[in-house]
Amino acid sequence: MTTLTLDFWHWWIFAVALVILEVFAPGAFFLWLGIAAAVVGLLVFIFPALGWEYQLLAFSLLSVVSIIVWRRYFRTRPADTDQPALNRRGEQYIGRWFTLSEPVINGVGKIRVDDSTWKIHGQDCPAGTQVEVTGVEGTVLKVARRDGDAAAR
Repeated sequence: MTTLTLDFWHWWIFAVALVILEVFAPGAFFLWLGIAAAVVGLLVFIFPALGWEYQLLAFSLLSVVSIIVWRRYFRTRPADTDQPALNRRGEQYIGRWFTLSEPVINGVGKIRVDDSTWKIHGQDCPAGTQVEVTGVEGTVLKVARRDGDAAAR
């Protein structure tokens, strides 16, 4: 009966494979698994008698801990970008003006924005009225009439 033995270089090869996988399937997930595998390889290098059960346990714990730490860090320090609303399409329209092609009835209507149609909520107004997008709630744009007085906004 043969026993399973994992040497440090097994873990380092596994770590390199995970980092390469991260390059081809980016998502900052395999990177942290690769780092955990590299750390386990270092542990096995320092403590060569470490059993494979403990190696797998260490890899599991380090993987979970590294991913949790990264997610918490990323949430408290989001990446700065010159286009913060890039993947939040509705937020890109806040502050823009549009002319209604259909009236807003009972606070609900639709507007044509570029090549798509959006559902809107706002005060009732006839077709041809100019409205400003003031906010977004899910996939519904919040609009206000373009009037001379600020009370309508």
